[in-house]
Amino acid sequence: MQFLVASNNAKKLKELETILADAGIAGVELLPLSAVESYPEPVEDGRTFADNALIKARAGAQATGLVCVADDSGLAVEELNGMPGVLSARWCGAHGPDEENNRLLLGQMQHVPDERRACAFVSVCALVTPDGKEVTVEGRWPGTLLRAPQGENGFGYDPLFQPEGEKRSAAEMTPEEKNEVSHRGRALRQLVDTIAELAG
Repeated sequence: MQFLVASNNAKKLKELETILADAGIAGVELLPLSAVESYPEPVEDGRTFADNALIKARAGAQATGLVCVADDSGLAVEELNGMPGVLSARWCGAHGPDEENNRLLLGQMQHVPDERRACAFVSVCALVTPDGKEVTVEGRWPGTLLRAPQGENGFGYDPLFQPEGEKRSAAEMTPEEKNEVSHRGRALRQLVDTIAELAG
C-alpha cells in the first residue's frame, strides 16, 4: 500500500521506513512529494504544530487520494511561553538562516539563569486518509538551552540544544543517535499501529 509523506526530505522518509521495518510492518511503500503530481503547497498558518501538520496532511490526501503523513516541528522554550514554537524556522523574521534564528534566541535568553533554560524539541505528526480519518501524535525531546552553539552536525537549533541526560548538544550526536531519541522518531513510532491497520 502506498502512503504519501508530505515532504521531499529523504531523512524523514528513511526515518519512517526504519521505524516500520523495526516494527515488522511490510507492504508499505512511502512516497515523497516528488513522486506524485504536484499540487498547490498549502499555507501553514496554524497556531499550533498540530494545526500545521493537519493542514499539510489534509492537502496531500485530498490532492492525491493517498493516505498522507505530515509533520510540523520546532523548539519550545519554557521561559518564552513555548516560543519559538511554530515560528521556529522564521524566528528572525524571515524563513532565514539557522545562524540568525540561533543568534536572536541566544540574545533573548542571554540573562536567563541556567535553572530556567528548559526547552524541548516538539514534533506533531498527522495522518489523514482520503475518506477523512485523522490521527495526530506528539513527540517531545526535553533538554536545556545552551549559552553558545556546540557541534557541527544537525541543523536548526541543534547546536543550542542539550538533550536531557546528555553532556553533548544535539549537533554533537550522530544522525543514528538522534534518530533513536528524537522528537520526530518518538511521534512517528506512535503512528505504527495506525499504519499497520490501514496496510492490513
